[in-house]
Amino acid sequence: MRILIADDEPVARQVLREHVEAIPSLEIAGEASTGKETLQRILDWDPDVVLLDQQMPELDGLAVVRSLRGAHTPLIIFVTAYERHALEAFEVGAVDYLLKPVRRERLEKAIEKARRQLKSLPAAQGPKKIVGRRGTDLYLLDPAEIVAFQADGELVHIITTGQRYLSDHSLKALEEKLERPRFRRVHRGTLINTDHLRKISPLSSRRWLLKMSNGFEAVVSKRLASAIREQARW
Repeated sequence: MRILIADDEPVARQVLREHVEAIPSLEIAGEASTGKETLQRILDWDPDVVLLDQQMPELDGLAVVRSLRGAHTPLIIFVTAYERHALEAFEVGAVDYLLKPVRRERLEKAIEKARRQLKSLPAAQGPKKIVGRRGTDLYLLDPAEIVAFQADGELVHIITTGQRYLSDHSLKALEEKLERPRFRRVHRGTLINTDHLRKISPLSSRRWLLKMSNGFEAVVSKRLASAIREQARW
């Protein structure tokens, strides 16, 4: 089970990290210190569970949860110093609500609740077909043959190994329907099928180049490139 730790206090993150590392079968996906960073880390790393503080800069914990969309959002365990937000936390679907300082035994119980919920979730399959348009003709495309989706203003192009089509859906709508983490948003206007990734090359200390099976290329951050490599076990 992959855990994201989100708290603006370094000491609080360290305590949670030590607890998580001591619990068998848990893996730390990463850490975040602000609400906006938490949302980006969720997109990049696709954790199973987020240990989420309520009081954070930019977006508080409740705002983070309300900003999440799609079927593949992580389970949320609030870890906070404030009792007063517990009702709201459970209303937005939190698995548990822990008060600081957190005892390891209490965290283990919350993690076990999350584990049971994950086991009960249906496996994410995504749509069986994607509709692409060329002129007046419609084509039923297998998601496996799609290399990438690319937005160009209001248009969204479906890029396969040999053709380009237009989609009638927005990139956001497609992202919510498609199977994660197989399909990943790597840029505001680009969504790739990681099964078609063939090469990852450094461009600079911060930028990496992804090259797909049909020659399509996308420039991403070093952090996102590392997350994709970890997911693909390169």
